[in-house]
Amino acid sequence: MVKVAKQTINGKAFEYAVLLEFQARLTSLVSVIEIIENEPYNTALNCFNSFIETEQEKFRLIASFAINYLIDIEPRLSNQIDIGDILQLEIVPDKAGESGDVRDVLALRSSQNWEIGISAKNNHRAVKHSRLSNDIDFGQKWLGLSCTNAYFNKIKPIFDNLAQIKKNSKSTQKWETLGDYHSSVYIPVLDAFKEELIRLDKENPGIVAARLVEYLIGNKDFYKVIKGNNKVEIQSYNLHGTLNLPFRSIKPKAKVPKLKLPNRLIEVVYKEDSQTTLLVTLNEGWQISFRIHNASSRIEPSLKFDINLVSAPHSLHVTQLFVS
Repeated sequence: MVKVAKQTINGKAFEYAVLLEFQARLTSLVSVIEIIENEPYNTALNCFNSFIETEQEKFRLIASFAINYLIDIEPRLSNQIDIGDILQLEIVPDKAGESGDVRDVLALRSSQNWEIGISAKNNHRAVKHSRLSNDIDFGQKWLGLSCTNAYFNKIKPIFDNLAQIKKNSKSTQKWETLGDYHSSVYIPVLDAFKEELIRLDKENPGIVAARLVEYLIGNKDFYKVIKGNNKVEIQSYNLHGTLNLPFRSIKPKAKVPKLKLPNRLIEVVYKEDSQTTLLVTLNEGWQISFRIHNASSRIEPSLKFDINLVSAPHSLHVTQLFVS
């Protein structure tokens, strides 16, 4: 739990550093910047303030490299229609991610009906963490297409058994007491998930692959900014063509191509020598891994996926900047 909490604090602190550097770099370039001081802003500020000054400076330095680059490729950040064209900066509530919006920091200009979003990550590449359980219809939640009773009939006995063990042990029994729970729990749940995903794709041709990517990668275009040790990586997820727009005659200094969404599920297979990870291959160069695991050492009637992007189209615009 401590590791998760530390990761969260680091992530929130980096979100605040990104917002702070947006403000610092753009103050001399635009008339008015308004920071929306909502609850997520206060949370991120507190996380940032929990670090000593040298660590705060490191967060800010790495964020500043990313912001300088974004100002070059997003002319609307530093150009306004008139004095009433206010640039707003906002940290987004985490719950937005549940509906497929993975952005953490927004820069908005309502006068231009324009916004860009940043997904700010601290040494962290997992795309999403999603749960499976008896009462979660992943098809409906992720794709807007309901799972069948056949799927729930396969997973229900497994999760019901886990719920009973939890109840009987008063939430104390650990996973390791089950012996080979990969074979008794993980594989049957993954098999049911795999079959249902393939069925959904067959019954809804051309729809599932695109919706899966939109749910996992984000249904709004964004820049993913990944903070490393003395470097920062910027990935441009321009799925709908809303990034990298010109401002009047002012063009971006570099071109960010639009990515093609997939329209076909090619295969769903187990990763080689793994009982916990499925690889989902889609056309247009997309491949996604789903690693199932328990979220706690104690038995719970639910499981979690760590979902990662294994490969993206060659047209994904990736920039690495090294901080000296």
